Amino acid sequence: MSVNTPSSSVPSGASRFQVHVVNEGRGSCAAMSDSTDPPHYEETSFGDEAQNRLRISFRPGNQECYDNFIQNGDAAKTDTTFHAYDSHTNTYYLQTFGHNTVDAVPKIEYYRNTGSVSGPKVNRPSLLEIHEQLAKNVAVAPGSADRVANGDGMPGDEQAENKEEDTAGVVKFGWVKGVLVRCMLNIWGVMLFIRLSWIVGEAGIGLGVIIIALSVVVTTLTGISMSAICTNGVVRGGGAYYLISRSLGPEFGGSIGLIFAFANAVAVAMYVVGFAETVVDLLKESDSMMVDPTNDIRIIGSITVVILLGISVAGMEWEAKAQVILLVILLIAIANFFIGTVIPSNNEKKSRGFFNYQAAIFAENFGPSFTKGEGFFSVFAIFFPAATGILAGANISGDLEDPQDAIPRGTMLAIFITTVAYIGVAICVAACVVRDATGSINDTIVSGMNCNGSAACQLGYDFSRCQHEPCQYGLMNNFQVMSMVSGFGPLITAGIFSATLSSALASLVSAPKVFQALCKDNIFKGLQFFAKGYGKNNEPLRGYLLTFVIAMAFILIAELNVIAPIISNFFLASYALINFSCFHASYAKSPGWRPAYGIYNMWVSLFGAILCCAVMFVINWWAAVITYVIELSLYIYVTYKKPDVNWGSSTQALSYVSALDNALELTTVEDHVKNFRPQCIVLTGGPMARPALLDITHAFTKNSGLCICCEVFVGPRKLCVKEMNSGMAKKQAWLIKNKIKAFYAAVAADYFRDGVRSLLQASGLGRMKPNTLVIGYKKNWRKAPLSEIENYVGILHDAFDFEIGVVIVRISQGFDISPVLQVQDELEKLEQERLALEAAIKDNESEERKGGIRGLFKKAGKLSITKPAPKKDNNINTIQSMHVGEFNQKLVEASAQFKKKQGKGTIDVWWLFDDGGLTLLIPYILTLRKKWKDCKLRIYVGGKINRIEEEKISMASLLSKFRIKFADIHIIGDINIKPNKESWKVFEEMIEPYRLHESHKDLTTAEKLKRESPWKITDAELEAVKEKSYRQVRLNELLQEHSRAANLIVLSLPVARKGSISDLLYMAWLEILTKNLPPVLLVRGNHKNVLTFYS
Repeated sequence: MSVNTPSSSVPSGASRFQVHVVNEGRGSCAAMSDSTDPPHYEETSFGDEAQNRLRISFRPGNQECYDNFIQNGDAAKTDTTFHAYDSHTNTYYLQTFGHNTVDAVPKIEYYRNTGSVSGPKVNRPSLLEIHEQLAKNVAVAPGSADRVANGDGMPGDEQAENKEEDTAGVVKFGWVKGVLVRCMLNIWGVMLFIRLSWIVGEAGIGLGVIIIALSVVVTTLTGISMSAICTNGVVRGGGAYYLISRSLGPEFGGSIGLIFAFANAVAVAMYVVGFAETVVDLLKESDSMMVDPTNDIRIIGSITVVILLGISVAGMEWEAKAQVILLVILLIAIANFFIGTVIPSNNEKKSRGFFNYQAAIFAENFGPSFTKGEGFFSVFAIFFPAATGILAGANISGDLEDPQDAIPRGTMLAIFITTVAYIGVAICVAACVVRDATGSINDTIVSGMNCNGSAACQLGYDFSRCQHEPCQYGLMNNFQVMSMVSGFGPLITAGIFSATLSSALASLVSAPKVFQALCKDNIFKGLQFFAKGYGKNNEPLRGYLLTFVIAMAFILIAELNVIAPIISNFFLASYALINFSCFHASYAKSPGWRPAYGIYNMWVSLFGAILCCAVMFVINWWAAVITYVIELSLYIYVTYKKPDVNWGSSTQALSYVSALDNALELTTVEDHVKNFRPQCIVLTGGPMARPALLDITHAFTKNSGLCICCEVFVGPRKLCVKEMNSGMAKKQAWLIKNKIKAFYAAVAADYFRDGVRSLLQASGLGRMKPNTLVIGYKKNWRKAPLSEIENYVGILHDAFDFEIGVVIVRISQGFDISPVLQVQDELEKLEQERLALEAAIKDNESEERKGGIRGLFKKAGKLSITKPAPKKDNNINTIQSMHVGEFNQKLVEASAQFKKKQGKGTIDVWWLFDDGGLTLLIPYILTLRKKWKDCKLRIYVGGKINRIEEEKISMASLLSKFRIKFADIHIIGDINIKPNKESWKVFEEMIEPYRLHESHKDLTTAEKLKRESPWKITDAELEAVKEKSYRQVRLNELLQEHSRAANLIVLSLPVARKGSISDLLYMAWLEILTKNLPPVLLVRGNHKNVLTFYS
């Protein structure tokens, strides 16, 4: 399709901007009142052509008019005749940008995760698509024209949208039914009706309110922290586990998630047993016991938990309806109590200590009156579990319409309402009922009796004998005070039933939901079975059954006084970690920490975490210790297993901040020789291509120095950059998978040497910069192009120029196993294709068997798949037979030689030249490694033949000062004698193809040869360095004599003086020096001290 430039179809001049939306054929817009201002168009420009485009500015009156052109957030669609480059039609002025661009406007679809249930993930145009030259003659699909003009995508590009899950029939709750109701029911427990009167009797009104307030401080701080975390991104199912794991990572999340789910399962049993005990008490009063109290509790509890399980399995909607009904009963019971406080008391109630509101009673009960063994903290420990339950709404976060809004609003309002209720009930009951009462209507004050000054005495009753003998009534003695005070006693019993059953139901739902989220993340591999969900709501039926089994087991125990403190501490541990998560995320200062809920402070959150930990020990110290031990054990387990997840936790953010701070702090400290460590750039190419080179380097840098695997991509920049970028993550992942503590870095360059030069200069950060270059020996130098040799030797010169040490590693088989890897990849691909084809054939055959006549019609379509199968098998066999001979088993074995544990042997160090000590330091570090620890150091140094013993003593003294252990020292006094004729002949034959032989030519011819082949070895050069050449050949003879059986040879690297030694002669030196030897490390430091004997 031909493409016209936009300017050819746009009218020129000012008339181009005389456009009115009211004339676009939109009746609704034309019908706007005359008083409404028309749209205002403003001129703007884009690009170098300065072609004007339009921007619509709205006024309140015309927003609706423009909205008529917007559908689902996109610009209005045009008819199929609209051209992508058309700019004179009416709709041109309604585009986001009135010209062709592949730049995308901001959309939520670009920011979703793959597989998001809230909508499809769409890929925006890549930077490459925008940056590279736009292809000409782009075919624009009719339906995509408006997307192009609006910057909504590439022309003709069909985004593969993820099919959104069918949400029909899925039950989602708002903040009232989903969070507020659940939290209120869970916070209002049995404590409200049975224990609150006793607590206020022991602690008094003053301290009682302080106990309630202190408990509320803990829950409020936790609620604030939870609100901040909830509003920092989309919240999925899993409640407290989800919040903690996504904030602090899988280690904390996995450990707390498991114990939190278990705590909720056991809490079901606790609440059900509380319900059963109340029922058994009623049976006792009516003399209707079934067996005995303990077994009756078991029977009633088992029946109750089965009914609750049925309600839960029936679906969240039924469970929510049951919760609403229970809340209504609970509210009626509370209202019944307040009504009862104002109903005039009768003589029976007065004898039991209830006198309606009396100032004297209020004054008497304001201060504490702790009985023997009780105190502030013991009473607080009994009350605090009543304030918990704030996570009931968060635990079903996956079933909420908008968790980010519902959890903060519902939780904080629930805390406020329940706190008011607790304080109101506490004050009212303490203002109406005395602490001790006999229950006898005859204990009245008669005339002539002396009043003991108590409130009851002032009100006409004498309960003084309660000071000498136990009484059954009053705040301190009667747990059924609220039933007595209330207007209708059975309603309080109904309230107790409602509180226990609602809490049990909430825990029965919470435990499987949290457990399912934990299992889905596959942190604990063995629990994957429970991740499966059923139905539209993805109900964790398997989790329900597991929770049911746990609850039944603890119900049958029927004694939960021992387990109750541990469960309370499990919940508190969750609160502590939620607070710590908020603090940690704030402290890490990650740009991704942007909570919409702004009412939080990181130090307040930290205080909340510390407070939760303190309360754990106040409630029960041994239960707190057990909780910490269990949590720490699970944390260590998850850390050891290292689950393959990445949630962008604050732990990661803080690790980055810490690393950055430490790196910056290092720059303020000067380097010291005692802290020197080899920090290496290793020219491995892809790290998997030369594993032996990486292994030997890693052996002396692991846990002590920096190691960077470097690769240089040579060629056209565009192709190189694309290949480089696509493989970065994969190659770093390979290092991590193989437990190699190294980084991967790559550069694209026109020439290999240029790329290495860039790496040598720019790699590292601050003090963590490479000081040593590790490179493999170029084994094929005699067959390689001259440019490669120049690059190789030039890299060594560059390293020395930058004052970087050099290590050249040579092994007999060479390092590069990429041909082997390529063959293996081809075989794997063919094997995968073969398996896929076999599976397709089996599916085809089964369809034909099942489908009858319909299968016959499908057969033609499948024929193209089934026919080539034998051919593929033949291909595989052919390739296998073709490459079996080429598969170099020795090369593969050699590539793994440094992975193996080195047996007893020696590392021979030929420390011929003092380079600052790097030649000695590297082998010493190797002997500290587990794989090399059985190898002893043998030191070889040059010396005068007439001073061998003195040289040996001197070297031994130096090594002892360096504190380097050695097995033996050898002084070599005959290094400088000529090599034997056979060895020298080998060297001469080696360099013969590269010699110029200009001395045998006339001057003119010689000069011509030098100009034509400047890289060749001249006779003058060879004669000038003849002694050095003798030394290299002689050293090889000595190495063959002394170190042929060594595990590793570390040898001083000869340095080629720039401009004096040709590249080919230098390569010949290295070749003859290391020929026919065990693995050799040629080492040359930067001639700065790396060893010291000073403390």
